[in-house]
Amino acid sequence: MSEKEKRSLEEIRSDLRDIDYKIADLFEKRMSYSAELGQAKKEINAPVYDKNREDENIADVTKKFSNPFVVKGIEEIMIQMMSISRKYQYHMVRQRDRYIENYFSEVPKLVMYPDTRVVYPGVPGAFSEMACIKFFGEETDHYPVVNFKEVPQALNEGFADYGILPIENSSAGDVSGVYDILLENDVCIVGEVFVKVNHCLLGCKGAKISDIKTVYSHPQGLRQSAPFLEELGVERVGVENTAIAAEMIAKDGIKSQGAVASSKAAEIYGLEILKEGINFDSSNETRFVVLSKKRQYCSDASKISISFSLLHESGTLYNILSHFLYNDLNLSHIESVPLPDKQWEYRFYIDISGNLHDPAVKNALQGVRSEVADFKILGNY
Repeated sequence: MSEKEKRSLEEIRSDLRDIDYKIADLFEKRMSYSAELGQAKKEINAPVYDKNREDENIADVTKKFSNPFVVKGIEEIMIQMMSISRKYQYHMVRQRDRYIENYFSEVPKLVMYPDTRVVYPGVPGAFSEMACIKFFGEETDHYPVVNFKEVPQALNEGFADYGILPIENSSAGDVSGVYDILLENDVCIVGEVFVKVNHCLLGCKGAKISDIKTVYSHPQGLRQSAPFLEELGVERVGVENTAIAAEMIAKDGIKSQGAVASSKAAEIYGLEILKEGINFDSSNETRFVVLSKKRQYCSDASKISISFSLLHESGTLYNILSHFLYNDLNLSHIESVPLPDKQWEYRFYIDISGNLHDPAVKNALQGVRSEVADFKILGNY
């Protein structure tokens, strides 16, 4: 092509714009057919999502093209377009999803009786006990167990009505193992409470900072105080709980042992506060979840936690998250964990804003549930 025959940028862009207009018109037409298809599926009680059918459609549309880049591009367009079509069908058809109705009940507020019991991990003086008192009040009967797993066990065996577990720290992230506990046990998150964390270095009576050679605490406490402990040059040993660490060094009475725990733990176990505020983040805060055996949610609940697993394939997570986008729901937290013995497959934990009685929430969760594996609503609180 000669210089004179070369088209200007504006001419090329004009042609592209004409094609875009045609694509937009065809997309609108496709959406009208999608709505019609959704209604037909509803009449015969067929699922909106049929992965095999969509894969066959993509293969059929791309089979006449030989350019790998074009094939890949069309595949991507088709995947996104069919994902949007499904969301449109969910929105237009609004099939009644009995999943929430069958598994959850709405209540005005959490039921509390004079003999209500609450279980928390650790020993008196633990941050978990502080969370328990902050949420339920000083007068509520509460008692400790040694580790996290014993909390849902107490609920399942009827020894307690509610349980408290730490799930996330503002500076150290998710608390290891807690999400697994929520999945493995038939319990429900019914509330949350935030506790300001102010870690102290504790020692036996008469001990000085220079005496400390070994420091005990929960792994989260050690991580949250890592810069201070590194500068101190001490050995760090993880135990089940910060208050358990305090109780242990109090019993041992060895001046070379220290604990990272709260000032309340120092008071309870008769320990010296060698240094206050040793956590590197002064705004450090831990989020605790309140658990119940009853699958219920309050009428004013505003956060929903869900879990599901996905194959490690292009676009899968985007397609799932877009259900929240199309229903104007805010996603506030996402965490991914590799599935054991399943290479490149992941379980996701997601928090969204909303209440299970909201139509937009029901619509979004119905779409997510139909397109993922191992879907579970952990709670609405």
